[in-house]
Amino acid sequence: MVFGREGRLVAAVQEELPQILPAPGLVEHDPEAIWATQLGVAQRVLAASSLTAADIAAIGVTNQRETTILWDRHTGCPVANAIVWQSRASAGICDALKAEGCEPLVRQKTGLLLDPYFSGTKVKHLFDTHDGLRAAAGRGDVLFGTVDSWLIWRLSGGRRHVTDFSNASRTLLFNIHTLDWDHELLEILDVPRAMLPEVRSSSEIYAHTDPAWFGRPIPIAGDAGDQQAATFGQACFAPGSAKNTYGTGCFMLMNTGETPIASRNNLLTTIGWGREGRIVYCLEGSVFMAGAVVQWLRDGLGVIKTSAEVEQLAASVADTAGVYFVPALVGLGAPHWDPYARGAIFGLTRGTTAAHLARAAVESMAYQTCDVLEAMQRDAGIQLSELRSDGGASVNRFLMQFQADLLGVAVRRPVVAETTALGAAYLAGLAVGYWRDLSDVADNWALDRQYAPGMPVERRHTLIARWREAVERAKNWERH
Repeated sequence: MVFGREGRLVAAVQEELPQILPAPGLVEHDPEAIWATQLGVAQRVLAASSLTAADIAAIGVTNQRETTILWDRHTGCPVANAIVWQSRASAGICDALKAEGCEPLVRQKTGLLLDPYFSGTKVKHLFDTHDGLRAAAGRGDVLFGTVDSWLIWRLSGGRRHVTDFSNASRTLLFNIHTLDWDHELLEILDVPRAMLPEVRSSSEIYAHTDPAWFGRPIPIAGDAGDQQAATFGQACFAPGSAKNTYGTGCFMLMNTGETPIASRNNLLTTIGWGREGRIVYCLEGSVFMAGAVVQWLRDGLGVIKTSAEVEQLAASVADTAGVYFVPALVGLGAPHWDPYARGAIFGLTRGTTAAHLARAAVESMAYQTCDVLEAMQRDAGIQLSELRSDGGASVNRFLMQFQADLLGVAVRRPVVAETTALGAAYLAGLAVGYWRDLSDVADNWALDRQYAPGMPVERRHTLIARWREAVERAKNWERH
């Protein structure tokens, strides 16, 4: 995506990345496919907008944060498929570490839970399943990075191995208080420090692109995990401000200022971004299956032919006729954190149609967000007056209205819904002076549509209570 000074989209080119699903609960990507698609769409977007590298002030990178890639330092080639953030591959490792009593220490140092979601146990899983990999990493021959590190490495022609504070804070290896890789955590997971990227701020010039990619070097000057980038792109700069991204998963972040708040309700404490010597912390609730549910309706069941069809199909019925869909296809995230939960559909009758199922799938995104917001408000002691929404599924008008009805607060969608990419652009532009300061960014935020709650309170409470009953029945399924 290319953005101009007003924060408006100039041009965009996208390409869907193939999913690799080797077994139930396992999700992988080909790192070379990640690189090839990203380089390809970057080159094509310049051509589509009649721009050249000389017209681009800087590049910002944003990424699926916990997706884990290992590659050979000398050849630049990946040594295994990327283990995607959704993958449950390291569930057994997490169980063993919990049994050893490691979780309180991990929570205190990282703000995270011991869950296969995060990168550190994915690295250990790759070491445990690939002979000689741990020894090679100890010699510094194999590097670890999340997708941002992988892309910056390749974009820079292998000259820089870096990440930013926000991505580092999602690895289970980084101490969010000392702002450094933690020796004790590295020992627990047996991860050599030699393979780790240098941790930098989220807004600075890390490197320049290899001239071969775009004809001349371009500064790479912004880096943030996707959800933190979206929070930045939504201009959530004041403590207490919050956004929810409706993407593959659903991710709600609340800015808590320069002091980390330890969650008492199974949320995550994470670094939002680091900039100009200051660290901003956030509370986060992570839902694993949101837009991915629609992909499953399309690819797994064949209920729809394109993702865009789901809104019309869901809105064609007045309600779900009592159907609830718990989309725990890769376990449950916040606030449940159950890697052994599995997807379940309750309330089916002979009168159930594809439309009821589609509506239940769309509603599941709103229900999961409602669970997260309730936990977040308890942790922060703040009642939200509005929720800023973004991401691909935020264009679904039915979903946004149902979300406002369930939460009982206004949901506000900006003109630029793809705030993840916009946030990365802002971080890069601020580093090179394209934008002056945060007020420039805040001034660019513009409302596209506001959804006001209209559902009776009693109806809302009934629906939520029934949803939570369904969630409880889906939990812990894989252990039985």
